[in-house]
Amino acid sequence: MSAPIVYRSEGFELPGVQRNLIRWTIYLGFAALAVGVVNGLDQALSYAGINIFRFYPEMRTYYQGLTVHGVFNAIVLTFAFGNGFISLTTARALGRALSTPIQVAAFAAIAVGTVLAAFAMFTGEATVLYTFYPPLEASWTFYLGLALIVISTWLVSADLFLSLARWRREHPGERIPLLAYMSVVTYLMWDLASLGIAAEVVLLLLPWSLGLLPGSDPMLSRTLFWLTGHPIVYFWLLPVYVSWYGMIPRQVGGKLFSDSVTRIAFLAFLLLIPVGFHHQFLDPGISPTLKYFIAVLTFAIFFPSLMTAFAVMYALEIGGRSHGGKGLIGWFFRIPWRDPSVSAQVLAMLAFMLGGISGLMNASYSMNMMIHNTTFVSGHFHLTVATAVTLSYMGIAYWLVPYLEQKELWGRTLARWQSWIYFVGVLIFSTGLTIGGFAGMPRRTPIALISYPKLPEWQLAGLLAAVGGSLMFIGAVLFFVILAVTILAGQHEAVADIPLSETVERPTLAGWAVRLDRLGLWLGVSLVLVLIVYGSFIAHHLPPHLISQPFKAF
Repeated sequence: MSAPIVYRSEGFELPGVQRNLIRWTIYLGFAALAVGVVNGLDQALSYAGINIFRFYPEMRTYYQGLTVHGVFNAIVLTFAFGNGFISLTTARALGRALSTPIQVAAFAAIAVGTVLAAFAMFTGEATVLYTFYPPLEASWTFYLGLALIVISTWLVSADLFLSLARWRREHPGERIPLLAYMSVVTYLMWDLASLGIAAEVVLLLLPWSLGLLPGSDPMLSRTLFWLTGHPIVYFWLLPVYVSWYGMIPRQVGGKLFSDSVTRIAFLAFLLLIPVGFHHQFLDPGISPTLKYFIAVLTFAIFFPSLMTAFAVMYALEIGGRSHGGKGLIGWFFRIPWRDPSVSAQVLAMLAFMLGGISGLMNASYSMNMMIHNTTFVSGHFHLTVATAVTLSYMGIAYWLVPYLEQKELWGRTLARWQSWIYFVGVLIFSTGLTIGGFAGMPRRTPIALISYPKLPEWQLAGLLAAVGGSLMFIGAVLFFVILAVTILAGQHEAVADIPLSETVERPTLAGWAVRLDRLGLWLGVSLVLVLIVYGSFIAHHLPPHLISQPFKAF
């Protein structure tokens, strides 16, 4: 097949300062993951009736540890990794340096924000869980820290958009390189989605925590949170998709199916942002008609994930057959499983298939009635966030950290085992939580501390959760050992360039496909859809009903 007619930035190297900023941003995210994983072990063992939170430094209650676990893993890790990784992929695809002052400001914002939020959580002044619903109140330092973390993503966005604008002026009439396209659309989606949480924190929660407002409006705050809260899942996931589309095909010796299909899939995520209401199917104050409409949109967002499954599996099959794979599925066993970066990400894909199915169950209005606020939900997002996202981050790190450090990855065999241990742990853990959820076992509850007899189904679910969670913990510890030894004692060598995939179908230079690059147009369409879905509800709830007084339950 002919090579795609796209701009190629061969031989490009980032300036040393920007390379270091990207490296330390990603390391900040992994440091947060380490803290969250330690607290996660407590959550897993609690399901089996084992109470160990009292052994954790500065952890006074189960809910304090749960807050740290959620915020560090679902916000700090994902935002930091996205900021660093997407900055790198955009710069590499466009073949141009980023803005060093903006990169410095973005790193400072996320670092300071993390410290402020951590201070509030570790001092017991922000035991409000990951969702931080009012009228549960946190210290103002927690809300300011979250605001700064979000601002760091906006700064990275500004840098990406400015770099793309300069590139387009220098390359009139050329298609945006696919890797840059995916990267920029990821942050376009997030910039629009993050307006909800920004409005909640800056206009409602931060002044409320400072005593500038007489009370809170839980319904409006909750809705603004979920305007961002479900799209944030794709902000976690789309950097992984950048790797699955843009790098995994090259790593396995295959090719991506289609340039245009890839762009359409990313645009679909941009257009289908306003689906957060499905987290509020059981909430009062939202009309049944709106809930039905949101259910349809939520099912629609499954289609770009199906497109991704087809495109990535197509690339894996090409790679597997190029290595001698035969038959209907024989190719699957011939992809380079010995490459720890490949094995981790392919295992993450398999877990994500199960997570997608359970996600459809969550999106069903009638099914949601049964599983809402049960451990089924926790089982679902540990297949998605804790596996599809986190295990893929680990796999990406197995080539990314050596690339950034210019050192050989230490312990490649151990790295392969690490992925399998973590993967098997997640399957056991999520199976347990799913069983418990069907039996009505509540999530966000210290099962180890309840005083009434547990159902037999809860006991089985708790045992599986404890065993699986312990395996996940062991896998995560091995990951940190491998990274630490690579960084501190790895052998210096010139590591190969970023693995950039090619497509079987060349990108077209005329016709309808060119319109896919009109990102301003698609952002405008997405904004209109958000206003259609959320506009009437928000207008009906303005001005806010600031009647709920703050309280601290834990």
